[in-house]
Amino acid sequence: MPDDAAALAAFGYELGVLKRIRRAGWWHAGVRDPESVAEHSARVAQLAAIIAAEEGADPGRAALLGLWHDSQETRTGDLPHTANGYLAKPEPRRITADQTEDLPDRSRGMIRGAVDEYESRQSPEALCAKDADKLEMLLQAVEYRDIGVQRVDAWIDSARAGLKTATARRIAEAAVASSPLAWRDS
Repeated sequence: MPDDAAALAAFGYELGVLKRIRRAGWWHAGVRDPESVAEHSARVAQLAAIIAAEEGADPGRAALLGLWHDSQETRTGDLPHTANGYLAKPEPRRITADQTEDLPDRSRGMIRGAVDEYESRQSPEALCAKDADKLEMLLQAVEYRDIGVQRVDAWIDSARAGLKTATARRIAEAAVASSPLAWRDS
């Protein structure tokens, strides 16, 4: 049992790396200090729960998938899409298997199952979580544009084009048509 606790603690430290890894693609747009992978993942999980609730899926499961969707970046960093022509895309399931190898069975199974479900995109919750990932990028792009970053339209267009659920598409349309500070006026 003490070895299990040590493995879980070590993995907790590894997950802390996500707080320091910046979302690299935003540097291309001129953002000096983009959000971290952990910050991105937190809002993805929250949006996944909301989208799932509206779509009639399980909000808790969708949030869990969103929470784990980029956990592999502790090992790879955040690779912008411009790396695609030069590097093979890292296989998230393989990285997750390595990350969780020493964890107790239940934790290992939960994390691997969440990553596999997210990557498979077969469940309604996985589709909601993937839409949340795209929608979070769109919201972040609109927020950056609102503070003067000019070259974010490609991120907005890419996110909108990739959305699958009606709820995420509706949120995206509303987001691009409103101010990121509209919530303050309610």
